[in-house]
Amino acid sequence: MARSLLLHDLGRLPYRDALALQRATRDAVRDGAQADTLLLVEHAPVITLGQRGDRRGILAPQLLDQLGIEVIKTERGGNVTYHGPGQVVAYPIVDLRRFRTDLRWYVERLEGAVIVLLGKYGIGAGRDVQHGVFTDRGKIASVGVHVSRWVTMHGVSLNVATDPEQWRLIEPCGQPGAVATSMAEHLGVAPPIAAVRSGLARALAAELQAELRQDRPPPALERTGAGRTG
Repeated sequence: MARSLLLHDLGRLPYRDALALQRATRDAVRDGAQADTLLLVEHAPVITLGQRGDRRGILAPQLLDQLGIEVIKTERGGNVTYHGPGQVVAYPIVDLRRFRTDLRWYVERLEGAVIVLLGKYGIGAGRDVQHGVFTDRGKIASVGVHVSRWVTMHGVSLNVATDPEQWRLIEPCGQPGAVATSMAEHLGVAPPIAAVRSGLARALAAELQAELRQDRPPPALERTGAGRTG
């Protein structure tokens, strides 16, 4: 397998710090200074707005300050989503010219990795025309990406054991009536999040037909001083 994917698990990191790291990593990958990279992270509670998102998708804006939840506008595709504890977020930062210059193909690889991983836990899941991964109980993973000169940012978030009350603050991906679910809701118990992290990394590498390796922190990470916090 000629392609490689450098894995770095950031642990829990504030969203703004992770976004800055993504941008620095994207620049390094685009300039040829760094290999294609997969960042894994868990965020403190935050609501993000994609290019099509606005605050109309936030159902309880009056509670955000009380709960300490920030709203951040980003360049990713999609609408409104929530990130928080109990969720595994994967940010592949790859140059698609080394894979396939087809954005639909790439999004399907992200969704496919989640579907394969959930299947290993006995959870049936599939795609939807709105993008993302769904089970018979609701949306279990969100996908939103940004591509510049064929280098990707953002990615996929999988609900492992998220707080269902937090999801009631928004319309997931701006879809009226949509509900979110989690692996814990399906299994009756939360699976070890470390196992889900490593499983998702392996599934993404397999979908991209790349060799997963973790030998040193990415240069962009060293420059920012960010690191594992949980």
